[in-house]
Amino acid sequence: MADLATFERYYKLADRLIEQSTQEQLAESARLLALNVAHYQMKYGEITLDDTLAMVDAIEPNEEQLKLLVRGLENLVGVLGNVMSGLGEAKH
Repeated sequence: MADLATFERYYKLADRLIEQSTQEQLAESARLLALNVAHYQMKYGEITLDDTLAMVDAIEPNEEQLKLLVRGLENLVGVLGNVMSGLGEAKH
């Protein structure tokens, strides 16, 4: 079960990773996350922006919204961490 404390920990970790990453690492992370969204859309259909924005603007998210927020931050932290560590880069 997702909770607000878990969300806050991921949020702080994401902020630290963003501060430490280069512009190129952020761009690569954005490209990878965009591919993940496109894959989801092709498999399951469009994600409505109105629903996403309504969730972001919620003063206190409900359980379903909190789970989605935590998963989103897990994805962000995972991709940023992998890009920053050089995972997937060709080794010379």
